[in-house]
Amino acid sequence: MKTALLTGATGLIGSQLLPLLLASGRYSKVIVVGRKAVAVVHPKLTQVVTDLDRLEEVRLQLIADDVYCCLGTTMRQAGSKEAFYKVDFLYVVSLAALTASNFAAQFLVVSSMGADAESLIYYSRVKGQMEAAVRQAPFRAIHIFRPSLLLGVRAAPRLGERIGATVLRVLQPLLRGPLQKYRPVTGAAVAAAMLRAAEDDGGGVRVHESGEFAQKLA
Repeated sequence: MKTALLTGATGLIGSQLLPLLLASGRYSKVIVVGRKAVAVVHPKLTQVVTDLDRLEEVRLQLIADDVYCCLGTTMRQAGSKEAFYKVDFLYVVSLAALTASNFAAQFLVVSSMGADAESLIYYSRVKGQMEAAVRQAPFRAIHIFRPSLLLGVRAAPRLGERIGATVLRVLQPLLRGPLQKYRPVTGAAVAAAMLRAAEDDGGGVRVHESGEFAQKLA
């Protein structure tokens, strides 16, 4: 029986992933780390409420086998490039470094389609830089997930995503073969793909493109 650690549990993917981890026979303990406690009570669940700037202070509470990182924001939500970089790069890389030093075996992280450390688009460049940094951590296995447009109920709805989803529903019949990776994907589908990847217990670095887990839209 293993221990899972999850950050970003209140987000679109993390909120779908948490019940899967709690229901999984793979884990006897699930640690959720974040600034606020989640409204879930379960005998497997342990919550570590802390600012992510202070992870070092709770290091001994962050010992796990599989680490699931669902942290992420947008430029609009963050309010500035610096704030966005802090969440999507610094927090993620700090979590990877700390849990690797705690001898975690697997690190599973949500990135984004188009992540590229050399991209001219700031969002994609930061995601690519995050991926490059995480790859350096000494985990037995690293899984990077690059979903396309994410669908699902968010605490703070995003107008752009709603418009994009409507357009892509119309275009979906054309998104086949190499274009399948551009299909919208639900947060639930990404969460399920993350758990499946951990259960494979493989090794090395694997990038999971959106086409692997995109679901047909109703």
